[in-house]
Amino acid sequence: MAHVAEWKKEEVKELKGLIDSYEVIGIVNLLNIPARQLQKMRQSLKGKAIIRMSKKNLIDLAFKDCNDKKENIIGLSNYMDGQPAIVFTDMNPFKLFKILEDSKTSAPAKEGNIPDSDIVVPEGDTGFEPGPLLGELQQVGIPAKIDKGKIVVSKDHVVVEAGEVVSKQVASMLTRLDIQPMEVGIDLQAAYEEESVYTSDLLTIDEEKTLADVQSAFSQAFNLSVNAGIPTKETIVAIIQNANSKSVNLAMNASILTSETTEPLIALANAKMLSLASAIADEEGALDEELIEKLSNVSVAAAVVEETNQADDEDEDEEEEKEEEAEEEAAAGLGALFG
Repeated sequence: MAHVAEWKKEEVKELKGLIDSYEVIGIVNLLNIPARQLQKMRQSLKGKAIIRMSKKNLIDLAFKDCNDKKENIIGLSNYMDGQPAIVFTDMNPFKLFKILEDSKTSAPAKEGNIPDSDIVVPEGDTGFEPGPLLGELQQVGIPAKIDKGKIVVSKDHVVVEAGEVVSKQVASMLTRLDIQPMEVGIDLQAAYEEESVYTSDLLTIDEEKTLADVQSAFSQAFNLSVNAGIPTKETIVAIIQNANSKSVNLAMNASILTSETTEPLIALANAKMLSLASAIADEEGALDEELIEKLSNVSVAAAVVEETNQADDEDEDEEEEKEEEAEEEAAAGLGALFG
């Protein structure tokens, strides 16, 4: 039987103790992360999470030994890429992922880096005076020229496409141009919580879309509850208001007198009476003096309303004309600026 070093046994024991002590266990990749930046990240996570580096086989042994208590935690072994480390925390996996993503910073490109997205040298003044740099830019395919005594890039240019390897020449050029296209930080490969393993693609959430989806779901559930008459603390007021509105409409349509419908029903009956009276007003003797006077008052009131509406329309037309004139003047002014 092969001898197992005592320090390895102790390491596995410590890892098991940490795994048993925390609700959420994550696997991260620390490959190519500078020690100084890793130290800053450890400090930012102080009190929230612990990062522990170890050998892959020892981490794997710890997961196997803990799999009885934390079923399916062995699944994390499938995500130990690069330089793996374990994160121990009681934070929600989604919150942990967001904190780690937000802590990432820009960094210069180095020879051999493989970017996740295109590296672009933007159009514009480089700030350098004419010299050897012009030829060096052109050698790596960047469209550069001399303009007003400065070296300028004539248009945006992709120097490295996503997934390609950064060459030494391109890395040096990007550094001179002060372009830091790489993102350095801790990548959470997967996280374990309550017998489930969440991979990074599941932990990536569009917060605005998620919020919009939740708001839409709430609105639909609210409408369903109100229309189905299912009372909740959020919908009870709307349900009562809806029921009241329907009962008032029913009473109005059925001409049932209540404290809420009496006045509008009388007003409706009066309006119908005046309408009928107006239809037979030309017949001699059809209307008595009281009805004739009421019809006259209605006509005067209608004329006043019509005049008021016409005046309002004229005012609105004048305001619209003024707005159009102002817009035309503004457009003319802009034309003069850019003409």
